[in-house]
Amino acid sequence: MSRATLELPPSTRVFLTRPATACFTTLRPDGTPHVTPVRFTFDAAASLARVTTRAGSRKARNVAAGGPAARVALCQAEGFRWATLEGRATVTDDPARLAEAIRRYTARYRAAPPTPPDLVVVEIAVDRVLSPNS
Repeated sequence: MSRATLELPPSTRVFLTRPATACFTTLRPDGTPHVTPVRFTFDAAASLARVTTRAGSRKARNVAAGGPAARVALCQAEGFRWATLEGRATVTDDPARLAEAIRRYTARYRAAPPTPPDLVVVEIAVDRVLSPNS
C-alpha cells in the first residue's frame, strides 16, 4: 500500500507531532457528521494517520459502514493554528498494524493508549492537508 508523500511545510510537520488532541469527523449511516475528540498519529512519509479505538465505538462503526469510500477528517487546533487531515479510512484489528499504531501513539503522547479487548485502529490514507501554512 504505497502512497506518495504529501508535501508539507516543516512547521506543519512539527505541529502534527505535538501531543495534542484532534477532532475526528466521520459520517453516520444517515449522512450526518459525528465529531469526537481523539488522540492520533500521523506518518507523513506514508501519508497515513492512525486513531486507536474500540471496535464498537461510533467512529469505528461509521468508518466500517462507509466501506472503501469512507472519508474522514482529523483537525488539530491550538489557538488560531490548525491543520486538517482528510482521506479515506479503514478499520483493522490486524495485530501488526495495531502494534505499530500503539508504538507511534506511545512515542507521541509518552504514554500507551488504552487497550480494551476490542481495540482496533482506524487508518486514514491522507490525501489532503488543509492548513493556513500549507
